[in-house]
Amino acid sequence: MGWKTLDQMELAGKKVLTKVDLNVPIIGNKISDNTRIKKIIPTLSHIIKNGGLPILVSHFGRPNGIRDPNYSFARISSEIEELIGIPLIFAADCVGTAAELAVSSQKFGGVVLLENTRFHEGEIKNAISFAKSLAELADVYCNDAFSCAHRAHASTEAIAHLIPNCAGKLMEQELIALENTLTKPQRPLVAIVGGSKVSTKIDLLNNLIHKVDTLVVGGGMANTFLLAQGFYIGASLAEHALKDSALNILNSAEKAGCSILLPTDVVVANELNVNVESFVVPVNECPEDTMILDVGPQTVERIKESLLNTETLVWNGPLGAFEIKPFDRATNDLANFVSKLSNNNKLVSIAGGGDTLAALKNAEASNGFSYLSTAGGAFLEWMEGKKLPGITALNKKNLYRKNT
Repeated sequence: MGWKTLDQMELAGKKVLTKVDLNVPIIGNKISDNTRIKKIIPTLSHIIKNGGLPILVSHFGRPNGIRDPNYSFARISSEIEELIGIPLIFAADCVGTAAELAVSSQKFGGVVLLENTRFHEGEIKNAISFAKSLAELADVYCNDAFSCAHRAHASTEAIAHLIPNCAGKLMEQELIALENTLTKPQRPLVAIVGGSKVSTKIDLLNNLIHKVDTLVVGGGMANTFLLAQGFYIGASLAEHALKDSALNILNSAEKAGCSILLPTDVVVANELNVNVESFVVPVNECPEDTMILDVGPQTVERIKESLLNTETLVWNGPLGAFEIKPFDRATNDLANFVSKLSNNNKLVSIAGGGDTLAALKNAEASNGFSYLSTAGGAFLEWMEGKKLPGITALNKKNLYRKNT
């Protein structure tokens, strides 16, 4: 752990540029999911309690360097203030006079919210000049947005080289949870990987077979593995061009001592729709013109059995087409089983990725998991073994100074 925490920083009288993820979904001018906002409260409270002034910096949507009112934090700044319960001043820009006035006007004990960083091209270009303008506003940089750590942007990477930096409370919690999962886990370690396509998770699968003891493959991507092994899969979703890649993963896993668990029975139907007739068949008896839309109960029981002797689980991706009943059954059943094991301290369970969190919420099992990562792309890239620019920057000494 080369990065510093907030506890290691002197914050009294300091202005703290705090990178957060406020890229929240909105309907009309109301936030439809405030999870990300609530998760930054511990960091803001810590900074204020220790005499610092949090200056929130974030992106919002993809305005592509153009000042677009549809992507302005002005739309939701009052709701953010209400959610965090701290007096907030909104700055009409994230750099320059407007930002400087907002910072100088806010009293310690309050918060400043800067305008969308993506109104400036320098943000996505990771421009040092833009990062220096941000740095002029503060004495300390705190990154509390793991979900943005895979992007080499000015408010994530370049800024960390300009002023003393640290990880926020949410970032610290996320990094410790993930480090304990893949870097130094309690074994046996099992990974469940689902989703629709192998192509989006080749790097992930190739990394995990060298990290975990058992790899469970579900979702549509399992169909490509079944196809590669010679099973007939009817009209199921599969990537025929990736059969060789699937076989290579299976062979590499065997050499690495990683056991891969694929479906032995599946739920099939003639179409993916509500109220369609579905039935369970052995994996080698998929009828013509049907689609595999979920793993079967026998497969779920096999996964459960493997988890009874497991110490650590990492989960990314649903086992079936969970958005439509009854094809959420396997994911729901397994999610609740994992939740109970975790609640009884028999399993450390980490889950992440947008579809995964939605599936666990659908199963009403979210609260039982040991840790849920709200990061999407960053969570996936971490699991793939890639270095994240936002984290790497926190591990380095300052290369520049904001006044040079």
